[in-house]
Amino acid sequence: MVEISEAAQSYLAELLGKQEHADTAIRIFVSQPGTPHAETCIAYCRPGEEQADDERVEYPGFTAWFELRSASFLVDAKVDFQEDKMGGQLTIKAPNSRLPNIDENSPLEDKVNYVLHNEINPGLAAHGGMVTLVEILEGGIAVLQFGGGCQGCAAVDMTLKNGVEKTLLEQISELSSIQDATDHSITDKAYY
Repeated sequence: MVEISEAAQSYLAELLGKQEHADTAIRIFVSQPGTPHAETCIAYCRPGEEQADDERVEYPGFTAWFELRSASFLVDAKVDFQEDKMGGQLTIKAPNSRLPNIDENSPLEDKVNYVLHNEINPGLAAHGGMVTLVEILEGGIAVLQFGGGCQGCAAVDMTLKNGVEKTLLEQISELSSIQDATDHSITDKAYY
């Protein structure tokens, strides 16, 4: 899933060896996966902090936990360490963190984010707007948040019903409906 170079393995083993808890591991995951704000993260993971569905991988001198939810976003990811005059730098490159390979088995949240960020938001950006997924409720209800020029816009109901909702429901069969969680009383940057 993630390639960790020998230099990075040595650096991580040394770093973890200095921790107060001798069996501290690392945990690799992607925050806000499938969005333009995605960040690939490596964090300390003390015993018991791993998630039940995390995958455990043993490396020389340390253990790594990989978040299952992030698996498709970590495909082709690479962790490396380069020494320099200041000590060195650990780098993480995850080319699929923002746009994973989506298929029929992908989580519903990933499918919605993919359509929002690749098909809907480019059109809304022309008016300075955007829409993000807040959560998926039971029964396949996607709760969305409008921002930028869409927040407080007089045409947002038309945009939601005729654009966003129509596109999402046509492309993602698991969705039953769309809800708007935006406070449209704030009209400072509204397009209309």
